[in-house]
Amino acid sequence: MSTPDLNLLVTLDVLLQEGSVARAARRLRLSPSAMSRALARLRETTGDPLLVRAGRGLVPTPRALELRERVSQLVQDGEAVLRPAEQIQLQQLVRTFTLRTSDGFVENFGPALLARVGQEAPGVRLCFVQKTNKDSAPLREGSIDLETGVVGNATGPEVRVQALFRDRFVGVVRTGHALSQGEVTASRYLAGRHVSVSRRGLAKGPIDEALHTLGWEREIVTIVGGFSTALALARASDLIASVPERHTGNLRAGMHSFPLPIPTPEITVSMLWHPRLHADPAHRWLRGCVREVCAEPDSTVIGIN
Repeated sequence: MSTPDLNLLVTLDVLLQEGSVARAARRLRLSPSAMSRALARLRETTGDPLLVRAGRGLVPTPRALELRERVSQLVQDGEAVLRPAEQIQLQQLVRTFTLRTSDGFVENFGPALLARVGQEAPGVRLCFVQKTNKDSAPLREGSIDLETGVVGNATGPEVRVQALFRDRFVGVVRTGHALSQGEVTASRYLAGRHVSVSRRGLAKGPIDEALHTLGWEREIVTIVGGFSTALALARASDLIASVPERHTGNLRAGMHSFPLPIPTPEITVSMLWHPRLHADPAHRWLRGCVREVCAEPDSTVIGIN
């Protein structure tokens, strides 16, 4: 079996982006006839017509749609391999990075990260957007540059992931609450009224699943979309909030926190990014900032789902 001409990957990438032989030819500085011959070779190599006539234009076949993103990524990776390494000048860097995070990110993680970024690269601006789901499409499409959170089933297989830290759930009540005095046993915890956190409004979460395995159940009187809201309710009432410890460090100031009297699984908070940004020097620097701030004992990092 003959080795395929890898130069055809660049031609295929441009053809699938442009959807036109003439436009692809102009972009690659080839004659239309040369591009037509290249398309014929691609059809022979792949065993698929790739682009077919529809009226006065061309439309991609299902096989072409399947290949489009993979081919684009291969070409980008190849260009990155052949591109000389750049020495990034942080003091002259002007760029906006968009970070998608869960509720509470700015309150707990933003100050330390902004201080570091402002000192090293004053021309860099961070834009924080809320995380409403775990869909990797925004990373894939480039509308966000970096994400923090717990990796789930909806995370795209191509997404790069690096663990930042592990966290555990703790119970939180207002100062003066009955649970702020003495040992918090399972019976005392279950006797209280609880606020649950679910971005999707689900009635049960990991704590309830842990209780279910023991044959127990807690009374949930309200469900909110974020940990800061849960803590605000607990601060002003007799409700019990159960939240990740490091994730909510600043938000729990002035409240009483206690270890949960039931075994619950730890969670791993990670940062996620698309492979096309993996070799980008500025993005690599930003990832280093996030990673190092997370490693600092006095810093709290979030991104929990």
